[in-house]
This record gives sequence, C-alpha cells and structure tokens, in this order.
Amino acid sequence: MADYKHLSVMLKECIDGLNLKNGGIYFDGTLGGGGHSYEILKGSAPNGKLIATDLDDYAIGRASERLKEFEGRFKILKSNFKNFSNIKEDLGIDGFDGILLDLGVSSFQLDDRERGFSYLDGSVELDMRMDRNNPIDAKTIVNEYSFERLKEIFFEYGEERFSGAIAKKIVEVRQKNKICTVGQLNEIISQGIPKKFQHDGHPSKRVFQAIRIEVNGELTDLYETVLEMGRALKVGGRLVILTFHSLEDRIVKKAFKMLECDCICDKKLPVCVCGKRKEVEIITKRPITATEEETKLNTRARSAKLRIAEKI
Repeated sequence: MADYKHLSVMLKECIDGLNLKNGGIYFDGTLGGGGHSYEILKGSAPNGKLIATDLDDYAIGRASERLKEFEGRFKILKSNFKNFSNIKEDLGIDGFDGILLDLGVSSFQLDDRERGFSYLDGSVELDMRMDRNNPIDAKTIVNEYSFERLKEIFFEYGEERFSGAIAKKIVEVRQKNKICTVGQLNEIISQGIPKKFQHDGHPSKRVFQAIRIEVNGELTDLYETVLEMGRALKVGGRLVILTFHSLEDRIVKKAFKMLECDCICDKKLPVCVCGKRKEVEIITKRPITATEEETKLNTRARSAKLRIAEKI
C-alpha cells in the first residue's frame, strides 16, 4: 500500500476533552493511524499508560512504529473495542482516567482502493472488511443476503429512501452474474434511484455506508459498550466519542443520557425503587463540530460530532 497522510479529525478537541494527566490510564478503542494515541501518550507523560485496540493489521503495524518513542507505556491489542469489559478484566485494570472512541473508517482504509471501502474506483473488488480475517465481506452481503435483508440494512444503516428498488435490482442482476466489483454495484445502485434524485452527492454513498456497517458490525452492541465504558471510568475520568453519521451519534447520545439520568422508574411510582443514580456529567450539552478551517483541509470532518462525559 502506498504511503498516506493521516489526518485525525478534531484532534485537539478530542485530546482537550480527555483532560490528560501524568500517570493516568487511558483506552483508545479505535487506534487507526495512531494520531490520537500519540497525543494521549504525549499529554500523559512521563508515566501515563495507554491500552489501544484495532482490528486492522496494517493499522496496528503503522501505529506501533509511530508510538515507538513511548515504548513501555502502551499496549496494542488486535481486538474489537466492544470487547472492552473482557480486556479490562484480563489486564486487571480497576478503572480508566480517559476513554476515546473515534468511530468510522480510518483515512488509510478509505484511501486504499484495494480495500473496496470507496465507491470512487469501479475497478476494485468489493470488500470493506476492517479485519481482513472476517469471513463476511461486501461481496457476501450483495450476493447472498435476501431481498428483505438487503432492503432492511439499506434503509436502517444507510437511511436510503430507495432501499427496496436497489435491493430488487441487486437480486435481479446477481441471478445472471455474480456482483464482484465496486463498478458493478455502482451501476446497479444508479439504476435503482430515479435520475432526478441523484443530485445530492454520489448515488452510492448511502448503500456503501450501509454495507460497510453490516460487514463490520459497527452498530452492534455499541450502546451497551458505551455504558460499560462510562461505568469503567475513575471519578473525574472522561469518555470522549467521535461519530461520523447520525446512527452512531444517536446511539452515543442515548447511552450518555442513560448514564446521566438519576432514576429510570415509572413516573407514576411515588418513590424510586430502581436504585439508578447519576453516573456522569455530560460536558457537551450539544456535540462539538469541526471548525470551518478543518473541514476545508479534511472533508471527513464535515459530518463529525464529538460528545464528552465525565464520571462523577
């Protein structure tokens, strides 16, 4: 793979949000290019520790090199951040001073056309796996999922209004020939969306997002994991989460609200019987968005939303 320039979205805002301190213990669940991890280790020097996870072997290799100067202060695991509770238990960590999630696809995964994440190069094969050992790739979904399931994921994960028409067209085409390339899928999607509705960006954008989410199980157990992370913080510890589409952001917002609420009893009850108590203070009453200057330099930042909560 050719070298690339990785730009961490809202890097300063994320690091400021963590409120780093010397000797703190931190978790970066989405290592990627290592940009956030580098700044966490730098900002928690000289004794701060970092646990980081990623599913991409290439990302792990690059980040390991980038973080070499902090040798002995970090541990990188090839794992999904949704295994957080098991990782915490296996490593014997009582609590974290800060946890960061930068959700979505890393820049180098999008830029590496061979990975099949992007709809811009029609010649490459459909893939979209963050973990290359995952037996399910984009080709599997497009060629083997039922019409009903395709329609469902396009609508739920891509918020695609023409999900039914696109799913129907996919099923029709694959009965004659297997759908293998980005270009083939682009053409099918274009045929499923009326021309007058194809002016709002690339017609494949929503469907590709939906397939990528399904391939990598991006939304599965996210709500529960955010709750676990909030509860694993030390008092004063920060949970910082960066999302890139509305589905992720809604889940994170819902989890933050659950952590912040003081009671979940039926309002008709005269007294609280649930025992639920407020666990965090939400620092960002409204999500932080990227500056105009950053969005000009990095188009990925346009849809990013940053939410921060602090353990009380």
